[in-house]
Amino acid sequence: MTQTIEINTAEQPLIEILSLFPEQGEWTEEDYFRLPETNRIVELSGGRLIITPSPTEKHQRISLNLLLLIAAYVRSHKSGEIRYSPLNVRLWQDTIRQPDIVFMSNEHKDRIAETCWGVPDLVMEILSESTSKEDRVTKFFEYLKAGILEYWIVDPFKGTIEVFTLENGAYVTFGRWRIGEIAKSKLLDGFEVSVDETML
Repeated sequence: MTQTIEINTAEQPLIEILSLFPEQGEWTEEDYFRLPETNRIVELSGGRLIITPSPTEKHQRISLNLLLLIAAYVRSHKSGEIRYSPLNVRLWQDTIRQPDIVFMSNEHKDRIAETCWGVPDLVMEILSESTSKEDRVTKFFEYLKAGILEYWIVDPFKGTIEVFTLENGAYVTFGRWRIGEIAKSKLLDGFEVSVDETML
């Protein structure tokens, strides 16, 4: 018995467009960079295209607070470059992430290209409900593997800032600060932020 499948002709153009792209698990860096420009955060990991929801008001507020503080520090110390998402950061072949905030030291400025950054020295991620596991687990190990020297995880739900530093091929906890405390960087000597003011 032959089974027929009916396709709504109104959906046909969409189906044809989707057929032009790889299936999940088969995406490559070449495929990724062929995507049209978008204001959405799109990442590539393990052959998967990851599209995260737009950030919340609280996420954006915290991100802006941190960006202004670290940008002021980096500018006054003339220590490198600061950028924020969306920005393609190539950890290695076929792995592209878009951290919330990234710092590249003067020593590694040769890693900066027009369309993509190489491995930065420091990254900051602000957790959201949809990205918490990705930031704490998948990205944690990707950033470690890539050799990123310092990783900040900012948790708006618990009101904490955790800083991990790379030592002997592993991330160790440099500090975990709560409301009422001051978070500090090991990499950027003298850079510190009030957890209270960050979470405002």
